[in-house]
Amino acid sequence: MAACTAGDVLLFVPNLIGYSRLVLLVVACYFMLTNYLITVCCYLLSELLDAVDGHAARALGQSSRFGALLDMLSDRASTACLMMGLSVLYPKYCFLLQMSMALDIVSHWMHLHVSTVSGSSSHKTITLEGNPVLKLYYTSKVVLFSMCAGNELFYSMLYLLAFTEGPALAVLNISVIRLVFYLSCPVWFCKSAISVIHLVVASYNIAKIDAAERSKGN
Repeated sequence: MAACTAGDVLLFVPNLIGYSRLVLLVVACYFMLTNYLITVCCYLLSELLDAVDGHAARALGQSSRFGALLDMLSDRASTACLMMGLSVLYPKYCFLLQMSMALDIVSHWMHLHVSTVSGSSSHKTITLEGNPVLKLYYTSKVVLFSMCAGNELFYSMLYLLAFTEGPALAVLNISVIRLVFYLSCPVWFCKSAISVIHLVVASYNIAKIDAAERSKGN
């Protein structure tokens, strides 16, 4: 078997999927304030591909640290860009959106850093002694997909509501977009709570690593 080069890793199928996600994000950002249909289609397609790249990596045996980092940073960039757009569309809620964006970025970066320092190949790999909430979040595909999909639907529907209510459900006297928004609200709240747990647990774990290194030095 030929030796694997850095160029080979960069061209792994899941990483190519990751690059396509970034292209879709750029398109979504360009049209964010002018064409909501193009924006939401590109954004949701990018998020859908997020579920595909992991399956491709495992199926093809092409998991890599670069791929894991690309996946996580693509997620954070997507959320941050959408929240910046929402801050323009909903200026009264700018502060809340800023805090939500900051929590998302900081908590995931801290969690990724702890995973890297502790030798894990991915931020989605946790030990059995980890926090039970995070353990359930990362080991249950149903929970992970539901939380991530619900969170993205929450922000996507909030974005769409700035432009249109969409088709109405006469029986319930509510639009489809608003109904999906309301249904995804609890998921968004739970996902935000998980981000807080991410930050607290990761902060404690990195402090444990510091303490252990200091103890060895003494």
